[in-house]
Amino acid sequence: MVQSSKVFDDIGKLMNDAAGVADGVRREAENAFKVQMERVVADLDLVSREDFDILREIVEVQSEEIAMLQKELSSLRTRKKSAPK
Repeated sequence: MVQSSKVFDDIGKLMNDAAGVADGVRREAENAFKVQMERVVADLDLVSREDFDILREIVEVQSEEIAMLQKELSSLRTRKKSAPK
């Protein structure tokens, strides 16, 4: 019975060690994948989120200014058409 218990203890220890090794391999694979993806993204020369947000704000402001100028131009054209000649 004592020998049987030692065998199960040894098997349990081996399984525990194997699980630790498998976890280490998983973490190493994740890190390798992450590094590779960072290289791919860097090679694509993508714009950063911060730069994108700044540009979007600029475009929104300019769109508002364009709309205002279009209204003003339309108003001036209307005045010119209705002005006596």
